[in-house]
Parts: sequence; C-alpha cells; structure tokens
Amino acid sequence: MAAQRTVSAGIIGLIGNTPLLRVRLFERDFPGLEVYAKAEWFNPGGSVKDRAALFMIEDGERSGALTRKKTIIDSTSGNTGIAYSMVGAAKGYRVKLVMPSNVSAERKALVTAYGAEIVYSDALEGSDGAITLVREIVAKNADLYFYPDQYSNPANVRAHYEGTAVEILAQTSGHITHFVAGLGTTGTFVGTSRRLKEHDASIRTIAVQPEESFHGLEGLKHLPTAIVPKIWDPSVADEIWGSPTEPAYDLARAVARTEGLLVGHSSGAVLWAVRRLAESVREGVVVTVFPDSGDRYLSTGLYGNR
Repeated sequence: MAAQRTVSAGIIGLIGNTPLLRVRLFERDFPGLEVYAKAEWFNPGGSVKDRAALFMIEDGERSGALTRKKTIIDSTSGNTGIAYSMVGAAKGYRVKLVMPSNVSAERKALVTAYGAEIVYSDALEGSDGAITLVREIVAKNADLYFYPDQYSNPANVRAHYEGTAVEILAQTSGHITHFVAGLGTTGTFVGTSRRLKEHDASIRTIAVQPEESFHGLEGLKHLPTAIVPKIWDPSVADEIWGSPTEPAYDLARAVARTEGLLVGHSSGAVLWAVRRLAESVREGVVVTVFPDSGDRYLSTGLYGNR
C-alpha cells in the first residue's frame, strides 16, 4: 500500500513540527553526548522565521491592527522577510521589507518571488540600519502600515514558547539536558528556553552571538554593540558565548560534507558552541536549532569561492 501523504488546506498549515535530527559530528570525540538539531528548513518558507512571522501576522489580525488596507512592513536580514512574504502572499496582504543591501542574492530573489517590495538600507549599518530606516518610514505614514516589529513583538517569543519548545520536549521525551541557540531577534532562544525551564529548571541554556561586532555570521547579533531587542530576556540564559566566524564556517562545511546537512552561517556558530560545551560536560542530550539551509548562502562563499 502506498504511503499516505499529508494533505493541507494551505501552505501556512505546514509551518512547525519540524524534524529533530541526530548530529554525529562530535560523536567520535564525545561518545557520551547526544546532539540533536531542529531542522528548520523543513518549514515551507525555508527557515525558523516562518513560525514567528505567522504568529505576529495572526496576532495582528486578531487585534485588528492588521487590515486589508494596510501593508505589512518590517526590517529584516532576510529570513523573516521571506517568511512575511510567503505568509502575506498566502493570506493576501501586501508586504514591504527594509533589508541591508548586502544580504545574500538568494534572499533578495526569494522575497521578490513572493511579490514583496524591498527597500535597501546601508550595508555598513547592518540590521541596525534597517531597523532605523523602517522606523522612519512608518513614522511618516503610520496609517499605511502594519509594523509587527519582530525585535519587540511578544508574539515572536510565543511562537517558540508554544511551538518549538513543546516539539523539542515531545521529540526528546523530556530528556533534553542542554539547549543551544543563536541570538538574532532573540525570539527563538527566549521563547524556547523559557518553556524548557518551566518544564525542568535544570536544563542548561546557552545563547550564542558573534564574538565581535564586525563578523560574518549573517542573521546573528552582537548584542553589546547592537540595538538590543526589547524581547531579549537574559534571565533565561545560563550562559552567553561569542562564536568566532571562521571556525563556524568550518563546522558548517564539515556537517554538510560528512552528514549531508547543508546549513547556514548561524548553524555553524551553534555547532561551535556545542563543541565547546562537549569539552566540559562530556555527556547529556543537547538540542540546538539549525535556523535555515545553506542553499540560500551559496552566493556568499560559505561553501566555496564566489
């Protein structure tokens, strides 16, 4: 009998419930440590940001802040913009995005494919420059826009509190001992960690940011030198580690070439943190999040020459 296939009423019904994959990259050196990663590129928009975008848009619908007369607008380094564009297209909303001009060509193309409008901010100002510019645009014509503000919106955190963390607990049968995730908007880390610690306060949570303000870890923020997201809650982080760029790239390439997991820059950063963790704990069940696939970074040189 042929295997049954999932039937969904629409693309947004496929957001969430991503697989948890065993990662064996460090198994030889640390046989007592089980490492798993949420493969978030299995979301229909290709990243973890599908979860937050859906929650923020539907929260806006429920509150009445988002109507058919308004355009969804936000700043983004790429993945949330793709998610807004996909969910907006599925629900029939116009989408306008402010993005640093140096985001990968693949991200620009994906946003455009969904029909969203792009306004480019100064590449040298990074994600903070995009935040500043979107605030200026909204301030001039507030009535035209629904501005979710992913860096300040509690619905971003709830997406992971109600979704990602619940899935992790079910997929590990509650046996998780450590959670490791990168910091961008901080929503994934804060929402997931908060729920995990409510389940078991002994679960150790490690947040990962770039070690320096100038870095090559697209999607991650160096909080000491950035506009700190309002949703950031340091109380749920047992430790905050700074990942170097090149070792993160090396680990992203290694997991692609040895396990067939093509992941992005930030996944390399969390792998760096998992290896550092392994050197001290030696055993346990570590869960991390691979936010997206490396296929949207091929033009950046992550997997070879430009």
